[in-house]
Amino acid sequence: MNISQVAKATQLSSKSIRLYEEKGLISAPLRSVNGYRQYSPSHIEELLVIARAKRVGFTLEECKALVHLANNSETTSAEVKRRAEEKLAEVKIKLAELTVIKNQLEKWVADCPGDSGNACPIMDDLKS
Repeated sequence: MNISQVAKATQLSSKSIRLYEEKGLISAPLRSVNGYRQYSPSHIEELLVIARAKRVGFTLEECKALVHLANNSETTSAEVKRRAEEKLAEVKIKLAELTVIKNQLEKWVADCPGDSGNACPIMDDLKS
């Protein structure tokens, strides 16, 4: 398969696919005599692992590790679960931080008259 076929199959851009190859996230595709990359079904699998993992918040480095785990026949579900648990813990922390931000913004919006006057509780709070 060529890169445009792989891009269509994975719903990733050609640029992303090349980046993942450059960063070593996927195994290097073979090259045809004219230098074009030739992808196999295993490349599709690797790219889908990356795409799905990125969608739930894994970093590229974490995706690389997940692809490695996916390609290793000795990988245990315990190893994969541990990584998912770590990501879940990170997401919970981020959600808690976002909740604090949301609550502050809601308070500011509720407190501020938003009129043509100069009194602004938001600015007062930011300055204090």
